[in-house]
Amino acid sequence: MSLPPLVEPAAELTVDEVRRYSRHLIIPDVGMAGQKRLKNAKVLCVGAGGLGSPALLYLAAAGVGTLGVIDFDVVDESNLQRQVIHGQSDVGRPKAESAAASVREINPLIDVVVHNEVLTTDNVMEIFARYDLIVDGTDNFATRYMVNDAAVLLGKPYVWGSIYRFDGQASVFWAEHGPCYRCLYPEPPPPGMVPSCAEGGVLGVLCASIGSIQVNEAIKLLTGIGEPLVGRLMIYDALEMTYRSVKIRKDPECVLCGKNPTVTQLLEDYEAFCGAVSAEAQEAVSGSTITATELKSWQDSGENIYVIDVREPNEYEIVSIPGAVLIPKGEFLNGSALEKLPQDKKIVLHCKSGARSAECLAIVKNAGFSDAVHLGGGVLSWVKTIDPSLPTY
Repeated sequence: MSLPPLVEPAAELTVDEVRRYSRHLIIPDVGMAGQKRLKNAKVLCVGAGGLGSPALLYLAAAGVGTLGVIDFDVVDESNLQRQVIHGQSDVGRPKAESAAASVREINPLIDVVVHNEVLTTDNVMEIFARYDLIVDGTDNFATRYMVNDAAVLLGKPYVWGSIYRFDGQASVFWAEHGPCYRCLYPEPPPPGMVPSCAEGGVLGVLCASIGSIQVNEAIKLLTGIGEPLVGRLMIYDALEMTYRSVKIRKDPECVLCGKNPTVTQLLEDYEAFCGAVSAEAQEAVSGSTITATELKSWQDSGENIYVIDVREPNEYEIVSIPGAVLIPKGEFLNGSALEKLPQDKKIVLHCKSGARSAECLAIVKNAGFSDAVHLGGGVLSWVKTIDPSLPTY
């Protein structure tokens, strides 16, 4: 469905702006009025990572007058495969500041607002209130639900995107005109069910495909042209090179935007709501978590231990802890790993950062290996603490 323009047009365009945006101005659907609306718009991009990078670049190039960016992270070398707003010289620099510098280089005629901070329940409402539209470039469920809830409570539309390996999704959530994110996903997936990009990987160019779709939707909403993805989920398969659209209906029983909402303010703890790890895993790791230094000490002293890497084979090829045996998490979930575990050795599990090994630890303990432990921080902790010469990912 077509919607009215989200913002009013600015009073005028300068001569420099007319020159810069001339290719927009000669499109009848955009024209002078549409470009003035873009100039008058205030858009916030949540995240300056894989999706935020192309989104920020093209929002700036399009002439969005006020462009905000919020990100608390710093640029890491592993980001550069897909986060094209950053360069090699930006490694170690706050992402929000690096992104803002790139945006200003692309378009010095717009205002850039830097939020170099964590988006939390304490600041999200105040920050969102300053903007007309939110572009969601987050990569975890806890922040996505918080972004959704804040946007709905404030009556703000937001453009959502998601990427994983070769697959991408995008939609527009605006409770006043269609469903919200909770209508599509009433509950977060079980802990560990959906790997993050850090665990499962993502094709770098996929970020550009989905990020540009998000900007396209933002422009349509701001200027009031076309048919926005309100009530539709766009699904992209980069390997098959296919796009398909699925209708999303507004859930009349939605706890947030339904007829009788029960969520009328932000949740106190979105991490707890989404559950980074299951309750069973939290119980299993209590008192059964060791540090990389402790593991190295056990190895050096000849302790009778059996170190198991529960990551995927391709991760194991990148970097591994000396002496660790690869048994992927999937084998613990289906039970086949249990027959491979020695009865006469202390089991030590590890993954990349600790979440997957915590889930496996719960399974192992339930199988009777009561003295099993896992490595807090995983192989990343090993590299940082024991052998910094090894690569990370």
